[in-house]
Amino acid sequence: MSIFDVDINKLLEKVAEEMKKIEAIKKPDWATFVKTGPGKERPPVDPNWWYMRSASMLRKIFLKGPIGVSKLRNNYQTKKNRGHKPEKVYPASGKLTRTILQQLEKAGFIKFEEKDVHKGRVITAKGKSFMQKLCKDIK
Repeated sequence: MSIFDVDINKLLEKVAEEMKKIEAIKKPDWATFVKTGPGKERPPVDPNWWYMRSASMLRKIFLKGPIGVSKLRNNYQTKKNRGHKPEKVYPASGKLTRTILQQLEKAGFIKFEEKDVHKGRVITAKGKSFMQKLCKDIK
């Protein structure tokens, strides 16, 4: 089984559970009060949202190669309800995205790399083996 063959939701739940055990990836104190972007009205209700977002970002980096903060912010963008005016799309929080990327780098799952004109985070061998090991456990 590879990352392309398994159910995404099951994979992300499994990766998030394993990330809780990693010392480098911890939910900051301010994360319980912060919104995930300007398009949101309230903070997330799920207490494990930090680990789910980390798992999702790790998967996106695995799939899309060198990817930067801006593209990841756009990946998690939301529409803002502006009353009777038309909705506008806003990217996700940059601080949140950068903090998660820094934690994943500290854990050794990703690294910064420049390939030709593209620059951004890419997955390391440790990150690939981590994801593939968890894919084999999912049926």
